[in-house]
Amino acid sequence: MPNSPVHFEIPADDVARAKKFYEKALGWKIADPFKMNYFFVTTKEKGEEGINGGLMQRMNPGQPFMVYVSVASIDAALKKVEKAGGKVALPKMEIGNNMGFIGAFQDTEGNMMGFHQMPPPPKAAKPAKKAIKKAVKKAVKKAAAKKR
Repeated sequence: MPNSPVHFEIPADDVARAKKFYEKALGWKIADPFKMNYFFVTTKEKGEEGINGGLMQRMNPGQPFMVYVSVASIDAALKKVEKAGGKVALPKMEIGNNMGFIGAFQDTEGNMMGFHQMPPPPKAAKPAKKAIKKAVKKAVKKAAAKKR
């Protein structure tokens, strides 16, 4: 099915307190392996149903719990949201190095939800056509010069 939830984020006023709560109450594993003040929340083992998420410092008052839905194009998804009566809450923006993009919307009932778009795949190295042509040309000239 398209547009499946792929990630959630829990904002917290006191991240240490929230971390302790979710580890104790739900048994989740929560860690910040990259020391970027963004804690990865593991709610399931590989192969189990469910999604993992993040725990972060609340950025502004009223920042909501967010669920992110995977989409091919945030721009197209936000246009659909507006056509259906929703509002854009956060236009498309890049997140982290090679982590893709997010955007957010408010539905007709005032609920917030986010979109996640994967980053484009890394560009494959183009064959060095110019370098090959140059080398061939040089070799041909060299061979022609030897014949003279």
